[in-house]
Amino acid sequence: CLDQEGKVHEFDSGWTDDCNDCSCSKNGIECCTAYMTPVNFDEEKCESIFNKETCSYKVVEKDDHSKECPVHSWVG
Repeated sequence: CLDQEGKVHEFDSGWTDDCNDCSCSKNGIECCTAYMTPVNFDEEKCESIFNKETCSYKVVEKDDHSKECPVHSWVG
């Protein structure tokens, strides 16, 4: 398989690229997110911030990013 950057990957191989888990099969390349997204939290008081280095979200108060907010559901 040939990825978007022109790298060749063997059949039945897998890799992580730009926070996506990818795999190569005879049908081609498939990728899906390698992280969970918060979906059930107080959106009026809190905001989710994505960290591209760790491929993860943190949910914090909008007025004070040092205070984390509870998240009741994640999807991914």
